[in-house]
Amino acid sequence: MDDWKEFCISDIAEVVGGGTPSTKDEENFIGNIPWITPKDLSGYTSRYISHGERNISEKGLANSSTRLLPKNAVLLTTRAPVGYVAIAANPIATNQGFRNLVVSGGFSPEFVYYLLIANVERLKSYATGTTFGELSGSTLKSLKFLFPSLPKQRAIAHILGTLDDKIELNRRMNETLEAMAQALFKSWFVDFDPVRSKAKGQKPTGITDDLASLFPDSLNDSELGKIPKEWKVTTLRDVIVIHDSKRIPLSGRERAKRRGSYPYYGAASVMDYIDDYLFDGVYLLIGEDGSVVNDDDTPVVQYVWDKFWVNNHAHVLTGKNEVSVEYLLLFLKQVNIRPFVTGAVQLKMNQGNLCRIPFFLPPESIRRIFTEIIKPIFARIRVNTNESRTLATIRDALLPKLLSGKIRIKDAEKFAKATA
Repeated sequence: MDDWKEFCISDIAEVVGGGTPSTKDEENFIGNIPWITPKDLSGYTSRYISHGERNISEKGLANSSTRLLPKNAVLLTTRAPVGYVAIAANPIATNQGFRNLVVSGGFSPEFVYYLLIANVERLKSYATGTTFGELSGSTLKSLKFLFPSLPKQRAIAHILGTLDDKIELNRRMNETLEAMAQALFKSWFVDFDPVRSKAKGQKPTGITDDLASLFPDSLNDSELGKIPKEWKVTTLRDVIVIHDSKRIPLSGRERAKRRGSYPYYGAASVMDYIDDYLFDGVYLLIGEDGSVVNDDDTPVVQYVWDKFWVNNHAHVLTGKNEVSVEYLLLFLKQVNIRPFVTGAVQLKMNQGNLCRIPFFLPPESIRRIFTEIIKPIFARIRVNTNESRTLATIRDALLPKLLSGKIRIKDAEKFAKATA
């Protein structure tokens, strides 16, 4: 720790705020300058960000208090909420919810990124305000942190970045794998591509002759539109098993007494980790109340596996009749469930309405083959996700030790290489 020195944020970076151009002038937002809001960082997992949902124009930049930040500026949300952090992958602007750090020479932007990540709770403790907490620029500038030499900063950032890079690679791989499975599902069970090809006297592409022979060569009318001949219109009731009776809700106080390693799921996400589990295997969770419908009117679903606990705000499903959990996931991700949701203030998807959702039932042979194709894809997704969770645990354990000098860089490097 001999070469570690204390610096104020104002010593190591220029602190730059953001702003919002007038929304009354559309020309302010017709441009190619990336413009970030705190919403863009909600749930964001990468270190670097290149753009958000909206861009602004040169006019918008000139007519607001925001500034074009250079590449490698460290972006920090300082209100609503405090503590989202990212690094600009390219020149970028932000709204007024940020205080951004343009890091000076002699200091590593990536080290500053991890330093802020490790001190989010400290940053929040300095926030003031009644409606929502805000960390002022003057307060941020005055905060003091310990910094090692620049080579050590870079070494520490590299160790942590190696772990984050592998986590990000796994995330992208999983996105690609699921997109492949979703594309196949859409081709077979939404667009009916093999059937339409055969109806035109053409050989279906991308499948063997034996598999093509299982698909009919025409579409028939049904109450839900044209579907392949001999396929049935049924409902989810015929292809799901509901395990809701096994759910047990636990209050926050109860969970606080039972801290452990098993995830405790709510309607939309993991809410906590406790000391026991109710389920063990691969399941699909679908929001029952509260978080029920996504912005695109598809249901809020969670693909979960291994040992876990579920409260009473999510239905717990598996499939039956040669319809796997993965098949159900792909189906539900393209279904509009808005007509089956009740409640004005508190949205709800009850069991009865869930079971009424229409479902196209192809022959058992096609269902079985589709499941055989997609199961290895989702097995890889589970492996990647489990690996990322392990890496995140390691990173989170190393983070405070590296930033406090409690672990030697060489030891951490060996550990990171062995795991990543």
